[in-house]
Amino acid sequence: MVKKRLAYEMEKGITVNFSVLPEGCISNIISLTSPRDACRLSAVSSVFRSAVDSDSVWERFLPSDYQEILSRSVSPIAFSSKKDLYFYLTDHPIIIDGGNKSFALEKSSGSKCYMIAAKELSIVWGDTPRFPVVAELLNVCWLEVHGKMDTRMLSPRTTYAAYIVLKFEEVRRGLDVNPAEVSVRFVGGGGGAVDEGIRNVYLDPEGNISNQTWTARDRLQELFHNLRQFMLTPSVVRPSVSLSRQNGLFPRERGDGWMEIEMGEFFNDWGEDGEVEMSLMEIKGGNWKSGLIIQGIELRPKQSSRMWQSC
Repeated sequence: MVKKRLAYEMEKGITVNFSVLPEGCISNIISLTSPRDACRLSAVSSVFRSAVDSDSVWERFLPSDYQEILSRSVSPIAFSSKKDLYFYLTDHPIIIDGGNKSFALEKSSGSKCYMIAAKELSIVWGDTPRFPVVAELLNVCWLEVHGKMDTRMLSPRTTYAAYIVLKFEEVRRGLDVNPAEVSVRFVGGGGGAVDEGIRNVYLDPEGNISNQTWTARDRLQELFHNLRQFMLTPSVVRPSVSLSRQNGLFPRERGDGWMEIEMGEFFNDWGEDGEVEMSLMEIKGGNWKSGLIIQGIELRPKQSSRMWQSC
């Protein structure tokens, strides 16, 4: 009866007095919007505020498999309400799968975000030691980083971007000599559109070598490399630093003290069986490289927004 009355009043252009509706009905209507809209509606009146705070609203905004995801957390998550849990997951990524991944929610939409930890990536750089949480490039001339994610774990009907998350030692070398190649592609039966093109990125955030410390062996190695490059490619044209930064070809600062480089984007349709693979490779130059620290590869919605207040 209430729904029929509401539909009639809206059809006739009559101003609807939502305060006469049962709170459960208001909550049901709000749950069909978005987390951002729900927070805006909470400012309308005390009735709306109470409806927005209900568990039934935030149960709809949480992923349908959130309980299964929480069961994979390495530490228990305490929360007093579904709304409390939602905003905890937007601001505090949780470590899951024995420390191999982290999970979070994109605040404005509730879409899933994952980071694949360095120890879960396939990183090829000879016999360089691998660390439990991050991977550090010590002194190698071959660099490959590959990561995969099951598309069923991601939010459907969502455009994702993949980012490699990294830091740099104060003393580093060889990272600005040649660009690395990054790519994103589907493997297996995964559906959706993907930007499968290979793009060049520069690993040095400053694009210079002023902070490098050179030994005699380093100079000989670099001299050999430069001669080889001169013989194979008489001229190398690099884009200007300002233009490259605008195009996202250089690392950019994050809000957590790390830096990131976008590797590519893809549209996850309905998460059919399959995987999306992200790759970074620098294997053509042959020059020695050191001073790079990799935290992992993050996948998050392309149009993510973290710049609004919780309600």
